[in-house]
Amino acid sequence: MTVQLDDKTSRPSGNLVLRVSKILRQSIQSGEFKPGERLPSEAKLTQEYGVSRTVVREAIAALRSDGLVEARQGAGVFVLDAPQPEIMPFQNLNYERISSVIELLELRTGVEVEAAGLAALRHSPQQEEKIIDCHRQILACLERGEPTTAADFALHLAIADAANNPRFREFLSMIGSGVIPRAALQTGQDASSGDYIAKLHEEHGAIIDAISNGDEDGAREAMRRHLKGSQARYRAILRRSQQNI
Repeated sequence: MTVQLDDKTSRPSGNLVLRVSKILRQSIQSGEFKPGERLPSEAKLTQEYGVSRTVVREAIAALRSDGLVEARQGAGVFVLDAPQPEIMPFQNLNYERISSVIELLELRTGVEVEAAGLAALRHSPQQEEKIIDCHRQILACLERGEPTTAADFALHLAIADAANNPRFREFLSMIGSGVIPRAALQTGQDASSGDYIAKLHEEHGAIIDAISNGDEDGAREAMRRHLKGSQARYRAILRRSQQNI
């Protein structure tokens, strides 16, 4: 069907380029023009849309920059396969695999150890109060027999905030609550028993004490011990699961 856009009107040519490229893009995305097929010739598109060759060329150039078509010398312009969506960081994690949990714990160690040290140096009274409140919330969840995942994640975010560098929170938020291993993995008593959770609560307490006391090295060491301990526990789980295969 002929679509007359008429570039002899008062509309700026740039608008015509956008309109032609939009029509062609929709035709490609709808499957009217399939991957590997050649687009109609420049002369035919010029006639079909009632625009100049310059408009058609610029519209096709826009499609080329989007990776939708490619020009082949002497053959014409061909439709390409749809571009693969870009995989954003941490979107392809498999939380069902213990190895993925260990990978995250290793990465977190490199980031959160520094965040804890900076939090000890930079925290405000309000931020310290928030950290302590999050720690109490974890204990309250334990006493009620409720999951501690949300409270645990909130605690780590509060420590990141106390470093007074917004990139720490951005990093943890980008990963999401999957940074708390037991939220992502069902490992029986290893990740849900009272002893296990009480141990984590004790480790959190050591981190918070060091931050409250302004002990930079102590905060780093307590966070490192906490995350390294989690790595060791999950590596033990991984070894046992391999032995049972």
